[in-house]
Amino acid sequence: MIAVTGASGQLGRLVVEALLKSKTETRIAALVRDPSKVADFGEKGVDVRKADYDAPETLAAALEGVERLLLISSSEVGQRTRQHKAAIDAAKAAGVKLIAYTSILNADDSPLALADEHRETEAYLEESGVPYVLLRHGWYTENYMGAIPAAVENGAVYGCAGDGRFSFATRKDYAEADAAVLLKEGQAGKVYELAGARGYTLSELAAEISAHANKTIPYVNIPEAAYSDALVKAGIPEPFAAILANSETGASGGALFTKSHDLSDLIGRSSTTLAESVAVAMQD
Repeated sequence: MIAVTGASGQLGRLVVEALLKSKTETRIAALVRDPSKVADFGEKGVDVRKADYDAPETLAAALEGVERLLLISSSEVGQRTRQHKAAIDAAKAAGVKLIAYTSILNADDSPLALADEHRETEAYLEESGVPYVLLRHGWYTENYMGAIPAAVENGAVYGCAGDGRFSFATRKDYAEADAAVLLKEGQAGKVYELAGARGYTLSELAAEISAHANKTIPYVNIPEAAYSDALVKAGIPEPFAAILANSETGASGGALFTKSHDLSDLIGRSSTTLAESVAVAMQD
């Protein structure tokens, strides 16, 4: 059995859908806090199980019979290490044979504030003795798609990434790669640096938006603190705004860029281009 944590989330749902599309004969379990959110999976033959990182007693039953577990990193920044440790401990006790963990790109030496909890989780996996594979995700293209309307309205794309390149890929791209690894044999000990086939600057993002908006929308680089403040004023919670701004500063130094083609190799095609993503976003 293959189990996916966070299966009601944006990434987890796509992974389960990719597994279903593969027509695998292996049973699939969707682990979620609220089973009602994935009732549609139950109708498709997926075993829906309640699992809450903050309620360890739910994890033992949720992991019963699971051989391969996709541990999708928690969305609760600051609580991730504790929550991940609970899941890893439960997986070990349940006899899970492989844990695939969605870490962060270039985790070994990433300067991003987000990277600390990922490194701590990777270290705990090593200590646990449970065979594991690391799926180090790069930046999601969707991180910027929601801001397109504001960019068009304000007449500019603002950020603090300078000329840094982002190896963007869509959640669907990453989900297909994650599913491919779960379906492969001999994955223990492997490390995948997953990211888009090419890197894009925020100036290139602005150019794509301009092309679809039929007006010039430049990229305007501002200091990290000013960008964080702007995000807060736009309604983003202060802690998350600080993380986004810190990540862009890291990107300016190459933290979110890689020449790895692991993702394309796993999904058997090139990753979704920025142009394709912007076109879809601006049609919605």
